[in-house]
Amino acid sequence: MHASAVFISDLHLTPSMPRTAARFFEFLEKEARAYEALIILGDLFEFWVGDDAKARSPFHQEVALAIKAVSQAGIKVYFMPGNRDFLLGQQYAQKAQMTILRDPEVMVIADQPWLLTHGDALCTADSNYQMFRKVVRCPLVQKLFLLLPTFFRIQIASSLRSKSTAKYQRTQKFTPEVNKVKGDVTLSATAALVTSLDCQKMIHGHTHRPGYHQETSGGRSWERWVLSDWDFDHPETILPKGNALSITSEGIRSLDLVSS
Repeated sequence: MHASAVFISDLHLTPSMPRTAARFFEFLEKEARAYEALIILGDLFEFWVGDDAKARSPFHQEVALAIKAVSQAGIKVYFMPGNRDFLLGQQYAQKAQMTILRDPEVMVIADQPWLLTHGDALCTADSNYQMFRKVVRCPLVQKLFLLLPTFFRIQIASSLRSKSTAKYQRTQKFTPEVNKVKGDVTLSATAALVTSLDCQKMIHGHTHRPGYHQETSGGRSWERWVLSDWDFDHPETILPKGNALSITSEGIRSLDLVSS
């Protein structure tokens, strides 16, 4: 339970995107310290193939130390695994002084219960992805994967990233309506989740479609807030983007991290 919190997701941090990383470090120094809790709802990193594979990486150590500094300043830091970094484990979380959350999780903030999830499990229109997700989230599959040599794990992750990028680029040829069906959460999955956890306020990321939605299904109504992904490195192709959501006793609001 916290009186205030700030949420971010889908930063996809990687050394090849230094401006995005720099904005994250600035966010930790400035905006994040105005709240009792910082909650990262997945995909903090572009990919993660095991804590051991990142143990000696200067970049990932720098990120851990920056998050640790926020924690040492008295802000509670939480991390919920996303579809890119679900293998991030206790070793790295302890180094960064983050508490790992289950997905989904209900947390009381400013005296209101909020349903938190990364969001990928709600994209049920993409049956191929849901099948893939079920396999890679299997504890036995994860255990076997982590037994592979580090370089092989990185090759597998790089291959999956390339295929994911190619698929995304192909979808741009379709209408926005087609993209929405495949890449967005579904009403039925969202309704099932808010019903099962009896919570009418939801925050998630993953879809890269920031916004606010008031939804109704089966006689139940709820509000759904979606976080933006971050990208401060490609102004030649897209506008810089990145937001956060803050919750205080005054309510919830979106923070524009581009113009601030």
